[in-house]
Amino acid sequence: MLGFNFSRFLVGIGLFSASFSASADWILNMSPGVTDVSRSVYNLHMIIFAVCVVIAVVVFGVMFYAMLKHRKSQGAVAANFHENTMVEIVWTVIPFAILIAMAIPATKTLTEIYEVEVSEVTVEIVGYQWKWHYRYLNEDPEQEISFFSNLNTPSDQIQLDSTAEKGEFYLLEVDEPLVLPTNTRVRFLITANDVIHAWWVPDLAVKKDAVPGIVNEAWTKINKEGVYRGQCAELCGKNHGYMPIVVDARSPEEFQAWRDEKLGLAANEAALSEKTDWNLDELMERGEATYNTFCAACHQPTGLGIPGAFPALVNSPVALGPIVDHIKIVVDGAPGTAMPAFGKQLSDTDVAAIVTYERNAWGNNTGDMVTPQDVSAFRAGQ
Repeated sequence: MLGFNFSRFLVGIGLFSASFSASADWILNMSPGVTDVSRSVYNLHMIIFAVCVVIAVVVFGVMFYAMLKHRKSQGAVAANFHENTMVEIVWTVIPFAILIAMAIPATKTLTEIYEVEVSEVTVEIVGYQWKWHYRYLNEDPEQEISFFSNLNTPSDQIQLDSTAEKGEFYLLEVDEPLVLPTNTRVRFLITANDVIHAWWVPDLAVKKDAVPGIVNEAWTKINKEGVYRGQCAELCGKNHGYMPIVVDARSPEEFQAWRDEKLGLAANEAALSEKTDWNLDELMERGEATYNTFCAACHQPTGLGIPGAFPALVNSPVALGPIVDHIKIVVDGAPGTAMPAFGKQLSDTDVAAIVTYERNAWGNNTGDMVTPQDVSAFRAGQ
């Protein structure tokens, strides 16, 4: 016969409480966020929640009171009445009044969310499988900044059979965050290149679908410096969980310094496309880094691919075949397969580096060296 050991029960409760307090903070409620809109959404949530609690207390209070006060054991006899006009008026008018009262703050919050004003910074956000592309729009095209933001969690943490310890921001870290100035109105123009995505950052109270062929608009004005994380909130494919968002909010002065630095790097990158004295080691080093960012999720860092899903590049007909065919599949993709076209995502230099790397890594050792000029010539001939 099983017995109940009260002392063991208390010990168990104590151990559970200790482990709970030692773990990361659990947030059971919505976050107030760091924008005026996010705080308005939070306040609206708390108002509606309070109304629901009051309704629940009143309704269940009356119900339990009636059950206890008018139970059969106390000699209560059920009343026999029908079509009480006053009761029907009351239970119609009161809910109607409650809904009207809740609609007032809700309408005010929605008006704030969709408020149209002139923005100081405009960022175009494009969803790709499975990364985000950001472009800071400017009247002068030479002053525009654009880059891809890719998952940066080490692959050894992601593998199903991995024993590597997960980092603090597992699957929520990127190689290039979206940098925004604080106390500045920022407009987002959100769309997608392939399938439906959704750009969602809870602390900013921004969640918009990214739909191919449609541009959705949102805005934010961040009040506090810091790093704020989000994810794609639409099921966009097998790597949906590998599509994080990181927003780095900086002071206007720090944002301008970052902007100047990025413009300088972009100028240097443009100059690389004109460089002619590349050597194999330079292309291999750049190619490995670019491959690990854009290709390793499918073809694996080892180049062995995923059997039945993504082909291996080791001793593959692509990596060992004609160079022009190799460039073509990277630039244009492979129709009818999961291989996307990287022509719009990668510069000539990056395409050349990836092709060079794939043709010489993992024992392929073709000795082929592809330059940005080769890629540029291929594009020109299309």
